[in-house]
Amino acid sequence: MIILIDSGNSRLKVGWLDASNPDMPREPAAVAFDGLDLDALDRWLAALPRRPVRAVGVNVAGEARGAAISAILQKHGCAVTWSPSQASTLGLVNNYRVPTQLGADRWASLLGVLSRLPGAHPPFLLASFGTATTIDTVGPDNVFAGGLILPGPAMMRTSLAHGTANLPIADGQVVAYPVDTHEAIASGIAAAQAGAVVRQWLAGRQRYGQTPQIYAAGGGWPEVHQEIERLLADAGGAFGAAPVPVYLDHPVLDGLAAVARATLDANA
Repeated sequence: MIILIDSGNSRLKVGWLDASNPDMPREPAAVAFDGLDLDALDRWLAALPRRPVRAVGVNVAGEARGAAISAILQKHGCAVTWSPSQASTLGLVNNYRVPTQLGADRWASLLGVLSRLPGAHPPFLLASFGTATTIDTVGPDNVFAGGLILPGPAMMRTSLAHGTANLPIADGQVVAYPVDTHEAIASGIAAAQAGAVVRQWLAGRQRYGQTPQIYAAGGGWPEVHQEIERLLADAGGAFGAAPVPVYLDHPVLDGLAAVARATLDANA
């Protein structure tokens, strides 16, 4: 059994693959915990039917969190290898000026999307709505072109409440013309997230001369998806087709699973 670790700022996602199964599924089974509740990871490992042999993971929640996770895994006889961003992994090429500066979770997520696609594919965007929102583009040549980072929906909401004297933690509907403060904040957040996605979709279409596919992930997606889909339909209509984002449950774990499988194949 191989453990897959996605340690984010808010949540800890854990997956596993059964390396002894010749028909090992392409998608890992997965569970999620509060990122601060590492005791839950300890209990989960203790309840596994078999002791894991090793772990592969990414950690963007700081060195202390990574060390704590490593210690828990070691307690259960399982060493972890943290998977960094690289210049090239499994055919995906990193166009960052300094490849290792790209967030390891972003890199693994792109590998996860790529693992689902055939050898020939159109360009794609991956928009992940977590603590931060990231919108990354990969071309049909499997080159990561670059991407955006902006505050995620929850961070936008709390920053307005904490950075101003009179604005609340908003709980309103997303509407075209807000007429109260809660609606105004909710609609502004959704508009900002949607605008960033459409910007990158249009940039990808111009760069590659074809319509990029769009994939989405992250806990903030339910809050913003209607506005994103509406704005994409408006923008896509000008080109005769409205792109429909495909939601992925755990692209980081999918990418780590692809790395783990490749390692197993290389050692076979």
